[in-house]
Amino acid sequence: MAEEKKVRIDKWLWAARFFKTRSMASKAVSGGHVHLNGARVKAARSVSVGDELRIVRNETEFIVVVLELSEKRGPATIARTLYEETEESIAAREMSREKRKLLRMGRDFPPAKRPGKRDRRLIREFTRKS
Repeated sequence: MAEEKKVRIDKWLWAARFFKTRSMASKAVSGGHVHLNGARVKAARSVSVGDELRIVRNETEFIVVVLELSEKRGPATIARTLYEETEESIAAREMSREKRKLLRMGRDFPPAKRPGKRDRRLIREFTRKS
């Protein structure tokens, strides 16, 4: 009888390049930013082929299905073959990226130049009135 291979979830997240270090992956799992098949798990929990992971990193959320297992970190091209991101996840990420882009466009940017002598006088006059 063939044994099903399993890998710790923090090692897999590190090998799949979702996190830069294994300790960052472990902290994310224990902090509740990673869910395995809809449930919050600990870093030592094993992941197997076919499991669904919901990974929240900063403002970005990934929903991926595990295709292969690996304990070793390799090139990004090989790491990309370890999982498949769902279509809903890709669409949601694109929408949130567009939202953030639109929010950034409305921000006030710093002035084009430093205030001159006249500008500083006006600023001082304005602030003293209040």
